[in-house]
Amino acid sequence: MLPGQFLDRTKQSLAHTFFGRGIVAHVAFADPICEELRFLLLKAARASKARVHDGGAYVNMEGPAFSTRAESLTNHELGYDVIGMTNLGEAKCAREAEIAYATIAMITDYDCWKVDEAHVTVEMVIANLMKNAETAKAIIRRVLPQVPSEANWPCHDALRNAIMTDKKLWPAKTRAELKPILQKYL
Repeated sequence: MLPGQFLDRTKQSLAHTFFGRGIVAHVAFADPICEELRFLLLKAARASKARVHDGGAYVNMEGPAFSTRAESLTNHELGYDVIGMTNLGEAKCAREAEIAYATIAMITDYDCWKVDEAHVTVEMVIANLMKNAETAKAIIRRVLPQVPSEANWPCHDALRNAIMTDKKLWPAKTRAELKPILQKYL
């Protein structure tokens, strides 16, 4: 599945930002995925004959435990398509760093909402991860030559109108720590 949206069910939102230590930035995140990259992944998945779902919502939950049945049923009934533990934080930080980001959500299990499936086990997840890894590699091999060498997609310019703090007020330590992502704004 190539999600286009995320829902945050974590308590980690402060950990999912580079900002807040003397430099305030409010990066647009209504559309959290780089659509240009997601489209390339979709074309590559289809060309690889992978079974792929175009779009959907990814629920980011706290780990390491799996969901309770109530959580899974609620997520399923609300129409969320996939549950994971990492991608939302990655997407937020990638946007702040002006990096194109898209998720290939490789399904490992149906959690506890689908009662005709076996209960989730580590062995099941690992076995499915290994199968999915081969599919992901094939998709990525097709996509890499198509990614432009020049960073010119809208996500590559996400900070341009997002930094609220006047440059003169940026703390030296934070400026130094964020230099790789602030370079073009210094």
